[in-house]
Amino acid sequence: MRYNYRYRLKPTDELHERLAWTVDTCRQVYNHFLHRLNRVDGTSAYSEQLLLPNLKREWSDLKDVHSKVLQKVVQRLYDNLSTLKGRKDNGYRIGELKWKAPQEYRSIKYSQTGFKLNNTSGRPVLSLSKIGDVPMVYHREVPDDATIKEVVVKQEPTGEWFAVLGIETENDAPPKPENPERCVGIDVGILKYAHDSDGTAVEGPDLSDERERLERAQRDLSRKQHGSANYHKQQRVVAQRHADLKRKRRDFLHKLSNYYAREYDLVAVEDLDAKGLMELPSNSRNRASASWATFLRMLEYKCDREGTHFVAVDPRGTTKECSNCGVSTDKPLWVREHSCPSCRFEADRDLNAAYNILSRGLTEIGVVHPDSMPAETALPVGTDSVPAKRVVETGSPVLSEAVRPSRAG
Repeated sequence: MRYNYRYRLKPTDELHERLAWTVDTCRQVYNHFLHRLNRVDGTSAYSEQLLLPNLKREWSDLKDVHSKVLQKVVQRLYDNLSTLKGRKDNGYRIGELKWKAPQEYRSIKYSQTGFKLNNTSGRPVLSLSKIGDVPMVYHREVPDDATIKEVVVKQEPTGEWFAVLGIETENDAPPKPENPERCVGIDVGILKYAHDSDGTAVEGPDLSDERERLERAQRDLSRKQHGSANYHKQQRVVAQRHADLKRKRRDFLHKLSNYYAREYDLVAVEDLDAKGLMELPSNSRNRASASWATFLRMLEYKCDREGTHFVAVDPRGTTKECSNCGVSTDKPLWVREHSCPSCRFEADRDLNAAYNILSRGLTEIGVVHPDSMPAETALPVGTDSVPAKRVVETGSPVLSEAVRPSRAG
């Protein structure tokens, strides 16, 4: 299996300058081959890579950049071109590739050779050819059976350096159970981040303090003279505030997705059109902050890693449809309770949707539906918004009182 492990780098001042120089040189090489692409017909990534040895004779600085890194610069250009072509084939209006400014080109890639992970005398370093031994924060071990296939070194807008190790392990994912026992359906929302079919409503992370600090930093930036030293310094502050917001959100998403992937045999979710939801006329900031698409991507690859069924179902009608009898009932967004006029089944609106999502997920993989929905679950440990506790109730923790699903006559 393939994984990406991300580590913080702690380069010295000398290594920092060396890394920055290498990245900027690669940016110039990118712009050079983009210039050729616009003026020479019939070029390809392979044919352009063959020109690098001759280019090194004319451009002496390139001798101080590893050959694989330069080859990946050319490959990056043609990958971008392929992406544009794909979007054009799908009916999108596209422009053209533009030259990269210094702030738009921030990473280099080593593939196959030119790197080595060393841990001598308890001081882990990442050895990069033509650059040196860069100290790193080795916060988690690379598995013994893993092979490092590539290394991407990137400088964030905050000025911090990171290394992403692309590793490959020999162990395959465990097989997915033919008859999953622990199954859950997840309905995502705005008032509560997620509501599952076990009756658990998960609060979203509280990002109000981070947003306030970001807005304050942006106001300070607007008062600086554009292009001045203080302006560039404040830009770093704004970038750091964005990074704080992103890290807290992604920490929550990692813990939540990891919990569902490990605790269940089958996870059913809505196949959301996140981009379409962002284009709706109101509440777009909350939709963007929720990062539903990121959560679903994390959940999918973690389910594959843990041997858990991941099923994305059609979300249409999951809120309107009664999970007990199947009758659809229109209800405005402000109505938070589901009450079926046909069978008198009552439940929280999001809990009813989670039941429907689970039912569709079970149908999609051909599993017989259980007679009753599970009612006990655990919440992920270590998140601020979701305390570590057991929820043993049928109904919605969203409400001040638990409302038990009823089938009144």
